[in-house]
Amino acid sequence: MKCYGEDIMITIRPSAERGHGDYGWLDTRYTFSFANYFDRKHMGFRDLRVINEDWVSAGQGFGAHPHRDMEIITYIVDGELSHRDSTGREATIKQDDVQRMSAGTGVVHSEYNNSAAPVHLLQIWIMPEAKDLQPSYEDRTFPRAEKQNRLRLIASHDGRDGSTRINQDASVYASLLDSGKTLDLALQLGRHAWVQLVSGELNVNGTRLKKGDGAAISGESKLTLGSVSGNGTAEFLLFDLA
Repeated sequence: MKCYGEDIMITIRPSAERGHGDYGWLDTRYTFSFANYFDRKHMGFRDLRVINEDWVSAGQGFGAHPHRDMEIITYIVDGELSHRDSTGREATIKQDDVQRMSAGTGVVHSEYNNSAAPVHLLQIWIMPEAKDLQPSYEDRTFPRAEKQNRLRLIASHDGRDGSTRINQDASVYASLLDSGKTLDLALQLGRHAWVQLVSGELNVNGTRLKKGDGAAISGESKLTLGSVSGNGTAEFLLFDLA
């Protein structure tokens, strides 16, 4: 798996260089190799395997399909998506909702946009700490006020602070950072990070990211994240990884 040379502290994954799939009902951008898009230089980062930015048309969706041995997080940017799986779970998640599914020994699920408007989401896969775990599902709402000008933990190994629980030593944060505001995050020795920018512009330790960009970060003890003045709110996810 590509680990983005650790001698380079911050490596940008430009939005325009991501893989692209246009299936009519689905317009998607692949940060890492996925489906028909393959690039041996971009196979994932640490235990982070997939970040797909999807736009699903109204009345369309992903039919029933299987997964196993993967932690799958769905982050809704705008719109809504309905989930159904082989465990009998059914739910509809909307903006500010986060869905976590641990596929474990195997699960079949479908996801449809049953609304009258497109849904914009990030689909995230994280490799689990062990194979053949018991499949499980949860969803949580993280109100925008909890993400405004702070790093709101949305997924973690221990489920702390009301976050969803994932089977991996990783922490995932979401933020809505107003223009001109900054946030800091300390990274423990040997930890790595990935930042995925949804909207706005963001400076990460002096490196500027634009809408849709990602950044792999290694060898840093602290991250300083600043929303670039005059470019609106920066919405982003931050992954703290082993």
